[in-house]
Amino acid sequence: MGYGQHQSFYLRDRWLNKAIRHIQDDERFFYDKEAFEKIGLGKNMVQSLRYWVVATQVVEEQFNLERKKIYRITDFGQLIYKYDKFLQFPDSAAIIHYHLTYKKEPSTAWYWFFNKLNETIITKDDLLNSFIQWVKANEEKEISERSLKRDIDCLIRLYIAGNNNEDPEEVIQSPIFRLGLLNESKGTVYKLSGNPAKIGNTALMYVLLNYKELNKIENISVEEIINKDGLWGKTFNMSRPTVINALEHLTNHRYYPVSFTRTNNLDTIRIPDIKPIQFLEAEYARKVEALKW
Repeated sequence: MGYGQHQSFYLRDRWLNKAIRHIQDDERFFYDKEAFEKIGLGKNMVQSLRYWVVATQVVEEQFNLERKKIYRITDFGQLIYKYDKFLQFPDSAAIIHYHLTYKKEPSTAWYWFFNKLNETIITKDDLLNSFIQWVKANEEKEISERSLKRDIDCLIRLYIAGNNNEDPEEVIQSPIFRLGLLNESKGTVYKLSGNPAKIGNTALMYVLLNYKELNKIENISVEEIINKDGLWGKTFNMSRPTVINALEHLTNHRYYPVSFTRTNNLDTIRIPDIKPIQFLEAEYARKVEALKW
């Protein structure tokens, strides 16, 4: 699992756009000694950005024929760069958040916080202690508690940076804080209920499609959407009524509606037959076209 790779810097607005632009020209950009000057960030920030582009799945690490590590822009990264460079659509931020949280690596703290931590109100001290205990129970090797504290601190700031105008360190906002999924006040952290209007129906459908593809299924139950790791209830802290309401909206999708069957106390959803990235391509193209009008 992955810890402390962000150099204590949370993801900033426009970082992903900057990274994609430079990687398009140089797949080994992050190994360029002058990278920090070219991109206009400090050296440690460049190292942090290398982590974030992979964690958010806009870029993937590969090896070239010379066995040197390179960075290739993913289909998702290409789509974001083409249609939403500055992450103005709420769906983009929601999908980036989902990419950070639905699997254990490389953002283990994010996976744990949204999928394994049951408390919705917890002090920062108890939050850190809970994370330390979970890591000890799930890791064979010892992980530095200092590194785990950096993960928790970075996680919190990623979701609140932009809310506090009085703190000069928070003037540069995170692209994810607009989702409104977390708050921190006087040493207490609050998980906030996800609002589909802030998340976006496109992002919600993408999560279902990705889950379908990963698990090779056609149907899913409401209980699974609420309780399974990597689905709406965990990822966005959505309640059952909110999940039901969002599903009903998705049954009215013009091109790729879900089929929602409610019989014998068993609520079953049939997920549309389309690849997640193909769905996003079609949705984002329509969003951009709509903005022209």
